[in-house]
Amino acid sequence: MRKPIIAIPLGDPAGVGPEVVVKSLSDPNVYEVAKPLVIGNIDVVKNALTICRQQAQINRIEMPNSGRYEHGTIDLINLQNIDVAKLQLGRVQAMCGQAAYEYIEKAVKLAMDGEVEALATTPINKESLKAANISHIGHTEILEELSQTKDPLTLFEVRGMRVFFLSRHVSLRQSCDLVTKERVLDYIIRCTQALQKLGIKEGMMAVAGLNPHCGEHGLFGDEEITQVVPAIEEAQNLGYQVVGPIGADSVFHQALQGQYSAVLSLYHDQGHIATKTVDFERTISITNGLPFLRTSVDHGTAFDIAGKGIVSEVSMTEAIRLAAKYSPHFRRFSSVLFD
Repeated sequence: MRKPIIAIPLGDPAGVGPEVVVKSLSDPNVYEVAKPLVIGNIDVVKNALTICRQQAQINRIEMPNSGRYEHGTIDLINLQNIDVAKLQLGRVQAMCGQAAYEYIEKAVKLAMDGEVEALATTPINKESLKAANISHIGHTEILEELSQTKDPLTLFEVRGMRVFFLSRHVSLRQSCDLVTKERVLDYIIRCTQALQKLGIKEGMMAVAGLNPHCGEHGLFGDEEITQVVPAIEEAQNLGYQVVGPIGADSVFHQALQGQYSAVLSLYHDQGHIATKTVDFERTISITNGLPFLRTSVDHGTAFDIAGKGIVSEVSMTEAIRLAAKYSPHFRRFSSVLFD
């Protein structure tokens, strides 16, 4: 089977992104499933290799099809946007925020041009982005603008459990206001389509309850009665395989046991806590609704340990692996849709 080229933007150079990248690419198993292509700065990569006590030949290339993609070599598109003499590991710096944005920008362009088949992204820092006068608060918002995509879906996967999110970075109060019949129905439809693009065409989706015990028939909260149930019933009438609402204290366990193909979490922390408690390092974020596939580690820049060489690369390795796993399905789906 043809191995996909996976673009890996280096993330914030002052964080652990460069370290998790070079550690992941020291694993020969990564090259068994993918052709990893780093978008970054050669001096930052060299520094990360030294910190992590890794050895690799850096192959500077201009275009993805020029890569060697063999263990022991890091194929790199080099952007000269970091002065390593001024780089302070573990610190918020405008230079690093700007560089991280440019790595993503280049990777997105390659994906939009069909030069790479997926992105596996590394951590960026919101404060560094702000220092660089970049208004976006995270990867999803940056990808949304660069690809001209509206409201992309976030999917977490860990040990076969998949969780979508009705809302992301808003307050808890705002997230409750977003639980409307129209939005829940829209997400059921879009989440089903997203699963199909990943090759997951069988199984039942579950919608989590918003209130404790789904509100106990309105005793403490009526959102299930007025918004969630009507959305699920309409989706079922349209032919969608969905059930719920199911109490959040049980639905994620049931999904982990394989009872559901995915769960629609009704707010950010509800699903984040469920997935990360199962396995923090192997919880991978997949952004759906973009013109290309994107997976990501789901940890931050970890400024407190940056430069120490002790960060775990498990999440980065898993993000590359999932990008390789799903990209053939995504590519076939897109070909059928747009040819």
